[in-house]
Amino acid sequence: MILGKVVGTIVCSTIKDGSKGSRYLLIDKTDQYGKKKGDYLVALDIIGVANDELVMVTEGSPSRETLQTINKPVDALIVGIVDLIDENDSVIYRK
Repeated sequence: MILGKVVGTIVCSTIKDGSKGSRYLLIDKTDQYGKKKGDYLVALDIIGVANDELVMVTEGSPSRETLQTINKPVDALIVGIVDLIDENDSVIYRK
């Protein structure tokens, strides 16, 4: 899993990924504190996240294991919105 912040939307005039209503977002990878690294990826949003939210992203073949993405050319998928991160009994990130 990768942690990242939503920093933008990817708009395509033509796309042939086979997913209806696809929404691709630009994700900046972060550390566990939510600090951006400047390392970007494009991920399919199937859960409806907002800009600047901290999200969990899966990459590679697990991205194609959902009902919406099975056998689709998806390499990165947003699978969760992070509400809280607890590290060593201390809250280090809270939405």
